[in-house]
Amino acid sequence: MTALNKIKDIQKQNNSILCVGLDSDLSKIPQHFGKDINTLLDFNKKIIDSTKDLVCAYKINFAFYEQYGVEGFRILKDTFDYIPKNIFTIADAKRGDIGNTSAAYAKSVFGYFNADSITVNPYMGHDSVAPFLEFNDKMVFLLAMTSNKGSNDFQKIVADGKPFYQTVIEKSKQWSTKEQLGFVVGATQTEELREIRKIIPGHCLLIPGIGSQGGSIPDTISANSGGPAIINVSRDIIYASQDKDFTDAVRKRAEYYRDSFNNAG
Repeated sequence: MTALNKIKDIQKQNNSILCVGLDSDLSKIPQHFGKDINTLLDFNKKIIDSTKDLVCAYKINFAFYEQYGVEGFRILKDTFDYIPKNIFTIADAKRGDIGNTSAAYAKSVFGYFNADSITVNPYMGHDSVAPFLEFNDKMVFLLAMTSNKGSNDFQKIVADGKPFYQTVIEKSKQWSTKEQLGFVVGATQTEELREIRKIIPGHCLLIPGIGSQGGSIPDTISANSGGPAIINVSRDIIYASQDKDFTDAVRKRAEYYRDSFNNAG
């Protein structure tokens, strides 16, 4: 099964394009979990148990776990293993380096962690991305038009008559098929999203920026023009409550976003 087919299957099964970001932070999780690093796994499991029938994917940001060294990597691995196998997984690792290094990163993410996909920075060009594309049943999400303020520093610079992010997309879409190659486009960049959909109407987009970052649901759905997409929400779901009934609050927030995405279309 291709990665894109896995996305389509779970989106149909759960009637959802919602992805929950497991950006679990000890300083923000409910206090009753305590502040020991090992509580992060319990927290993640409760989030997954509360939302697994409402989502199409989970996105795990490696930085929140790597900071704890060996124990963090153990929790990262155990979290991936706990996610139901029919749900799409995204390793938000933003890798990108020379070929041999990228090959090692790819073996780690796709082999050891068995993630379905990874976010990759394409700045170093094709040879830095190619090792990830050797895994035919996996997907690579290239950073294209991100939602952070600093995206203006480089991504929108006009060169050869077009913004740099468009050059990245037009060049890189030749590297593989839509079954294997997707792009990260921020929900706060709706005008750019609309233009991107004209360039790659059939590629899957990973869209962060809804929720705490302020992206508009109706504007995002409209700009996406019905193309295949996974829309990520992290903090506004996983930190929905600090009380002991937080799992109920998490589920309600996930339901809200799933239904809002569906109804906005």
